[in-house]
Amino acid sequence: MSVWTTVNEDSVPSKTWRKQAMLALQELGAELTRLSDAQLEQVEMPDILRDAVVEARRLTRFEARRRQMQYIGRLMRDVDPAPIRTQLDVWRTATQAGTTRLHRIEHWRERLLADDAALDAFRSVCPAADAPRLATLINDARRERAAGRPPKHFRALFRELKAMIDANETTVAGQ
Repeated sequence: MSVWTTVNEDSVPSKTWRKQAMLALQELGAELTRLSDAQLEQVEMPDILRDAVVEARRLTRFEARRRQMQYIGRLMRDVDPAPIRTQLDVWRTATQAGTTRLHRIEHWRERLLADDAALDAFRSVCPAADAPRLATLINDARRERAAGRPPKHFRALFRELKAMIDANETTVAGQ
């Protein structure tokens, strides 16, 4: 047995562990302050905590905000954080999925603009794609990029790809 361990180590959490737990609750409260009004309304929490979060959003001075965040952390000790964490994770996952989807669309757009054979590859992934429409948009986007014009067709190609991929995912999901 080490000199630094206590006899009832399993029954009493250490001061470090308690402090880390309090800081984690305070950080969870800080995440609540970054939510939109609509999202904040969807989270189950006591009214006193909701009022403290709204007040923290209003505060602009560093020290006042710091004290309010400590108060929110203190209030969080009396609340079960699991449902709040679950709701935040749902929103975080949805945001990440949307970002991944947009990156996939951007990847296809760049690939279509760089390689003529990419249109056939896209059609194999998305069979319902309107090939003539895409070919026209690709050519127009290439011409405007070469001429240094504003990206009107470049954006139109993105919107078209987004619509086609969304329609394809809906069709695949519906089968």
